Amino acid sequence: MVEKRSPVKRTIMYILLVILTIITLVPLVWMLSASLKLDSEVFSVPIQWIPKNPKWDNYSKIWTKIPLATFTLNTVKLTVIITIIQVLTSSFAAYGFAKCKFKGRDILFLCYVATMAIPWQVYMLPQYSMMNEMHLVDTHTGYVLMQAFSAFGVFLMRQFFISLPNELLEAARIDGLSEYGIFAKIALPLSKASISTLVIFTFVTIWNDYMGPMIYFNTETKKTLQLGVRMFIGQYSTEYGLVFAASVLSLIPVLIIFLLGQKQFVQGIASSGIKG
Repeated sequence: MVEKRSPVKRTIMYILLVILTIITLVPLVWMLSASLKLDSEVFSVPIQWIPKNPKWDNYSKIWTKIPLATFTLNTVKLTVIITIIQVLTSSFAAYGFAKCKFKGRDILFLCYVATMAIPWQVYMLPQYSMMNEMHLVDTHTGYVLMQAFSAFGVFLMRQFFISLPNELLEAARIDGLSEYGIFAKIALPLSKASISTLVIFTFVTIWNDYMGPMIYFNTETKKTLQLGVRMFIGQYSTEYGLVFAASVLSLIPVLIIFLLGQKQFVQGIASSGIKG
């Protein structure tokens, strides 16, 4: 029996949801409004939500002030490559931890997942020294290699693979299918929702990454979009209108990816058993 909520409880819940939605959207609306203002108008009080004279040319200036096209292409390139690699490595390792029996499997998985509790700042310097020794600093290859493996991705995919019935996999083995074939032809096609979830998480993380590119990229032609936005902030002055215009543009791809995979994202979280 499904318990029906009373109209009063339902109304209160909807009101709270509307309030939370407004609180969440206010900073985004303010950023969009600020991207159409002069620098002197951005922090004016009271806030002018709709500019009297919108500065639409802010969106054209950002392409001429800095090599924004190069930064955008670099960001797209790195994000797409790392997302594909992380999906492959995470799903492959997760299948092994979930469905392949070998000595020390659970201990190895526990040690691997435990690395999520270690802050990046702890091993940031040793990692940089190692990459420098291999002459991979200021290269996209080095950054891709650093982000190629994800403990969170393995954990997420393993939670789904555990739910796959062993009888299905045993039937495939009896039919002569190898473990690689089972992984490619059965496990992966059934895990579309979890893969979509991992794609969204990885895409957003890499696209918005600032510290990694700031540390490893020195050449201007190698830098990413987030570093490009930082270029509008000078030592003595800041072009706030251009900063927010570039920020709005950098937000669009993330928004599109989330909207396209929203349904699969919810299904993936539910099927993996992860709770907030």
